Amino acid sequence: MEKHRGFPSRLMGTDHQFTIRRANKAGATKLISRERYADRRPADRRADMYFMAALWEHFGEEPFERGNLDAGRLSWLFGREVVPAEEDFDPESYEALLRIDRTRAEISFPEVFE
Repeated sequence: MEKHRGFPSRLMGTDHQFTIRRANKAGATKLISRERYADRRPADRRADMYFMAALWEHFGEEPFERGNLDAGRLSWLFGREVVPAEEDFDPESYEALLRIDRTRAEISFPEVFE
C-alpha cells in the first residue's frame, strides 16, 4: 500500500479522517458511491471540501493510486468528482488508480478551484 507522504491525515479539529495508518489484513475496504444529501451537517460538507482540496493540491489531474487514502472519505466523492482511471478498476484494491474529474469537481467545490 502506497503511503501518500505530505497528504493531511485528517481535518484539523475534527474526527474526519483522510488517510489510514496501515493496510487492512483482510483487504482494502470497497469503494462505493455514497449519496450526499442536502441536509448533511456543515462539518461533513466542510470535510468533503477540504479533502477535495487536498486531493487537488497533491495530485491535480494526474491519475493517483488509492494507497492509504480513507475509503469512507473517498466514497463521498467516488463516482462523481473522483472516478476510476483504469478500465479494469478494482474497488477493493489499494493499488487501484483514480483521478479527479475536474469538471464535476469544479461544479461541486468551486471554492477549491478559485
